[in-house]
Amino acid sequence: MQKKDNRTRNWSFILYPESAPENWMELLKEEMVSFSVSPLHDMDVNEGTGELKKAHFHILICFEGKKSYEQVKAITERLNATVPQTVNSSKGLIRYFVHRDNPEKYQYNQKDIQVFGNIDVIGAFKTSTSRYDAIKEMRKYCDDNDIVEFCELFDYCALHNDEWFNLLCDNSAFIMGQYLKSKRHRIPKE
Repeated sequence: MQKKDNRTRNWSFILYPESAPENWMELLKEEMVSFSVSPLHDMDVNEGTGELKKAHFHILICFEGKKSYEQVKAITERLNATVPQTVNSSKGLIRYFVHRDNPEKYQYNQKDIQVFGNIDVIGAFKTSTSRYDAIKEMRKYCDDNDIVEFCELFDYCALHNDEWFNLLCDNSAFIMGQYLKSKRHRIPKE
């Protein structure tokens, strides 16, 4: 009978600043792995008592190859952090960093997530519904502001709307370009 492989690439743990070494982030960087750190969770409430929980960070570590519990625990011990947990969904954990899918909990700012290495934080917050809603918003903005050139929309987004800018860079430039081209060339109705 073959032994089950319990190693995995993605792990998480909780770090309490009050018990971690002052240079905990530098120690983690020395591991030469991709990792992401949640905003400081200093507004979480204990459901039973209503008291604030101890301030903490949620941390996601992503290795290039599979690592065992013992290998990851050696890292968390150096940081005086909690024992590591396997991560089934890195996107789900990243969304939990700000309680995106838990409206009953305090909502932290997505911009306060720190990323070191190759972890797609922005992708964790994209859904097809939000993408389509954002395209509708861009179309309305173009109509309301008489924008007919893609560069005008692109420049506006680069300065004023990160979500739209990211969509234009990733996968929505074609549809918005076609929309604006059609606006420029449509024959006015009489």
